[in-house]
Amino acid sequence: MGSSIDSPNSPQCPSFAIRDETHNRFLRSISTKEPSFSELPHTPSRLSSGSLSSPCHHTASLPSSPRHSFAPTKLKLDHDHLPTSHRCVSSVLKKDGQILSIAASNGLVYTGSETNLVRVWKLPEFTECGQLKTKACMVVALEVSNDRVYAAYADAKIRVWRRTWDGAPKHVRLATIPRTGIYVRGYISGKDKMMKHMGAITSLAINISDDILYSASLDKTVKVWRISDHKCIETIQAHTDPVNAIVVADDGVLYTASDDATVRVWRRNFCSGDRPHSLTVTLPAKNSPVKTLSLTGDGAVLYGGCTDGYIHYWHKGWFSGQLQYGGALQGHTHAVMCLASVSNYVISGSADSTCRVWTREQDGQHKCLAVLQGHRGPVRCVSVLPARARDDGEDGCSICTGSLDGILKVWHVSPKGNAGRRSPQNG
Repeated sequence: MGSSIDSPNSPQCPSFAIRDETHNRFLRSISTKEPSFSELPHTPSRLSSGSLSSPCHHTASLPSSPRHSFAPTKLKLDHDHLPTSHRCVSSVLKKDGQILSIAASNGLVYTGSETNLVRVWKLPEFTECGQLKTKACMVVALEVSNDRVYAAYADAKIRVWRRTWDGAPKHVRLATIPRTGIYVRGYISGKDKMMKHMGAITSLAINISDDILYSASLDKTVKVWRISDHKCIETIQAHTDPVNAIVVADDGVLYTASDDATVRVWRRNFCSGDRPHSLTVTLPAKNSPVKTLSLTGDGAVLYGGCTDGYIHYWHKGWFSGQLQYGGALQGHTHAVMCLASVSNYVISGSADSTCRVWTREQDGQHKCLAVLQGHRGPVRCVSVLPARARDDGEDGCSICTGSLDGILKVWHVSPKGNAGRRSPQNG
């Protein structure tokens, strides 16, 4: 259904490089051929063998943290073969350049790229059914909640659409955050730093129960927006280096990840006036910048993907916001750029051009189920598709991956020998 996956056409916008105006240098410079992480330490070299039948672990040394000892998780793998079958069921190449963001909801998948388009895809057939257009280009983050679609662009603004159904999905543009008039008035009054990020947005998160949208930025802050009127109600001075990822739990606890090699945990106190978010704990990530986060649906496990190729994870304690270090998943040979989780599955995408599918077992240990190979560039974004997207009756999960090679892929991963039997948790 997609076009041939030869080398992508040149994108309309420049390569995904975001400049930190404060220090006048590029924090990231990622090409579609080979990623450049020269500014990020401890990136292990690429393995010479990439066979799917090889054991899913990596023995490169990892620097230990001065605060905690480090004991990487030993993966329980059959050395003769991986315990699952997987296949790429769709591969689509558009003229959009690098794919930078993915979000899935209610039978639709939204993808953002270097262009000014957010493409809308219908499941399960994964056919394009719409486009969201703006004057700005480079869609760096996407979030979907109920009937709202939030897209963050390289101009440090967020566009909002409302989704309706009239035989087919339709999207109506609602707002731009921050609104231009409010930003101009704030600039004149000297409050412009409260109204707009001073660096590119890197991640979005939504807390519907508290009517809050969070945005993280290279300017080292996290801004808190009230969804009902799109106003900035708080700016969190979150880290000493750029904030790369944020996730929020159902209990309102906020997690932020940064180039300062830490994950920070924030709680919201409604009685604290103008700065209700307070820092609860700082989790060290073994001296490696943390590029991506994912939280299990029940909030029990937090995962952080780092530039050294490791995925650290923490278990939730008895109290809200309390976390205990669990270990690290080994396998990727370059920076982990994206994570997603559903049920007991964890999916990681990396600058080594592969995705790995992990399962969390009852004893808390993890097993690598599959290595998804096929992209010709770093895997920048990943989303687990809803169970209704499956139409073949197999167990497992369906995954959509976007790469800096400009290609979107959909994969089905299922345990070997279980074809034709649908698990209860996946519908």
